[in-house]
Amino acid sequence: MNAVRLWVSEEARCCVRQQDPGGLIRIGRVGRGWRLEDLGARIGCSAATVSRLERRGRKADFDMLMSAARAVEIPAHVLAASLGLTGFPATRVAPDGPRCAEEDPMRRRRLLTATGLAVPASLLAGVSDALASIPDPTGSPVPLDSRLAAARGLFDAGQNAELLRVLPGLLADASHAASPAHEELALARLSTAYSLAGRVLTKVGRYGDSRLAADRAALYAEWSGSPLAAAAAARELSIVLRHQDQPAAAERHILDAVAKVEETGLRTDAQRSAYAQMLCTTSYTAARAGARDQALTMIRDAALAARALPGVSPRGRLFPITPAAVDLYSVGVHWALGDAGAALEAGRGLREGQFTTAERKGRMHTDLGRAWWQWGKAEQTAAELLSAVRVSPGEVRDRPAIRQIVSDLRSRHPKVTGVRELVAAAGPAE
Repeated sequence: MNAVRLWVSEEARCCVRQQDPGGLIRIGRVGRGWRLEDLGARIGCSAATVSRLERRGRKADFDMLMSAARAVEIPAHVLAASLGLTGFPATRVAPDGPRCAEEDPMRRRRLLTATGLAVPASLLAGVSDALASIPDPTGSPVPLDSRLAAARGLFDAGQNAELLRVLPGLLADASHAASPAHEELALARLSTAYSLAGRVLTKVGRYGDSRLAADRAALYAEWSGSPLAAAAAARELSIVLRHQDQPAAAERHILDAVAKVEETGLRTDAQRSAYAQMLCTTSYTAARAGARDQALTMIRDAALAARALPGVSPRGRLFPITPAAVDLYSVGVHWALGDAGAALEAGRGLREGQFTTAERKGRMHTDLGRAWWQWGKAEQTAAELLSAVRVSPGEVRDRPAIRQIVSDLRSRHPKVTGVRELVAAAGPAE
């Protein structure tokens, strides 16, 4: 088998044009003289599963797809193009025949408009379209690192709508920059951009698109070789999997990330911050799955890991975790375990001044608000959510779970102080 000729053959080019990674896997398998069961034995599945994988392609299980691609040694740039992840012209050629209704941009816009979320449907549709097909580069003269930092700043400021507005161009330019040379830094930057996209999409409740973004972040992080980029991607993927009721998969991804970060030796504050963050996420994931002992053990380990970290994280750090941030995670862990009293006790010493971003300040108040609501205390719930609105309106307005609490307050406790103001701040009901 001539590997170079195999992946530049017309058959392989056709698979790239049609965005058919399953077809590429079949080409690689046949080129090696393997039967379906031969490839299945190498990636731990049956021949029937391999057959489905080759037929379903992009709709197949992502982890299984990646395992098969590695087994048949599909070059990174070829696989990326077949997944629609690069800016190569071949990835923008639509396959022959009618579009699947789920891929039609107009249908996506109609579905997004029907959701009634506070974030404008046009912005959600723009990001959805960018995930479906990488846009052309914007030609912006501003360095990508500066734009990525600015985008993170929008998230930190709770400006979710503005972040969604700039994401398509940022993803396009980061993808274009990473395409020619596949340098580690460019791939890590692209992974970070997709992680940020996944993070904001999860926050506003767009879990399908968030899963796409997180999958791509994980792919590029793996290619970059950066353990910190891989940790960020794994974190976002585990979060969206949790929201999609896949707790076992969420736990598997985050535990793998914990192990990889630990393998760095934790010699720098950046590595120690990543490790503490992974432990926090693992703890919350376990709590949502009802694994009480594991959740409490992990949050204690996170507190120990963060103990030596500074109270204010340096600007630009990928995981800006602090001891106070771990305490805030502890609030969420106890809430997820159904123990409102322990959650409020964990957050008793938290103050806005311990957090540097509007998003984290707002999150502190919404997490405490959820705990009060779990305890059945409407007045305290309304007070915390109003405090969140005052520092970061998007934490209440854009998050479906918090909007639901506001809706419940309006219907059950309309005369409680602050509820009317809170309802007005949250915007029209869905």
